[in-house]
Amino acid sequence: MGFYDLSKDKRTALVEKIRAAILSEIKIKNIKASSPLSLTIKYFSDEDTYIRKAAYLSLGRIYLENDSLRKVIILTLNTFLSEEQAHARQTVINAAGEIGKTDFNVIKHFFEIGLFDAHHSVRNAVIGSIKKMAEKNPVPVLKWCEKYLHHEDKEVRREICHGIELRGRTHPQDILPLLRELQHDKTNRVRSTLVHVIGQIAYKKGCLETVISDLNSWENKALTKEAVDEIIDVHYRYRNFSALTQEQAIAYIDKNYTH
Repeated sequence: MGFYDLSKDKRTALVEKIRAAILSEIKIKNIKASSPLSLTIKYFSDEDTYIRKAAYLSLGRIYLENDSLRKVIILTLNTFLSEEQAHARQTVINAAGEIGKTDFNVIKHFFEIGLFDAHHSVRNAVIGSIKKMAEKNPVPVLKWCEKYLHHEDKEVRREICHGIELRGRTHPQDILPLLRELQHDKTNRVRSTLVHVIGQIAYKKGCLETVISDLNSWENKALTKEAVDEIIDVHYRYRNFSALTQEQAIAYIDKNYTH
C-alpha cells in the first residue's frame, strides 16, 4: 500500500515512525551500507517517493535540531552515497539539500559527486536540491554553482542553469549574472533551459523590469529575442499567477526592450 493510499492519520503516524527510527539509529550509530537490518536504508531505498521524502525531511530536521548528531549524520550520508540502489543515492542528495539550506559547506561535496552520477534520478535530485538551497541560502550555493557554468559536460551546465531558477523567481538580480555566462552556449539543450529559466524569473511582481533591463546589455541578441518571446508566452501560460497581464507585459517590453 502506497503512502497516499493511507488515511491522513495513518500517514502522520508513519512519518513519525520513520523519524523515530532514523533518530534511534543515528543515536546508536548503527547504520551500515546495504545492511538489511537498517530501517534508514529501507526508507531511503523505498519504491514510494513519499516514503523517501519523509525519510530525507526527517533526517534534515534531526540535523537541524541536534548539534551533537551532525557529524554522525554526515558520515552516514557519506556511506549511503556508495549504495548501488539509485533511490538511496537520490535520497542522500535530497537529505543533503535539506541540510544545505542552512549549512551548505558541510554538504557541498555530495553535489560535486551527485552531478556526475550515472542515474538521472540522482542528477535530478541535485537540480531540486540546488533550487531549495539557493532559495534559502543563496550566497554560498550560487558561488559554488559559478564554477560549473562552463563545465565541459553539457548536462552539468544544464543542471546548474535549471537549479538556480527558484532563487531567480524572487530575486532575479541574484542569478542573472550566472545566466549571462551561458548566453553563448552552443548546446541546444542548455540554450533551451536558459530560455526557460529566463521566462520563469520574469513574471512575478517587479521581476520583468529587472530581467528586461539586464537582457538589454547581453551580447547575444538572437538568444535574448528567444527569451523575450518566452517571457511573453509565460505571461499567458501563468496568467493566473503573473503580476502583469500578457498585454501589459508586451507593452512594457515594447517600450523598454532594446531590440
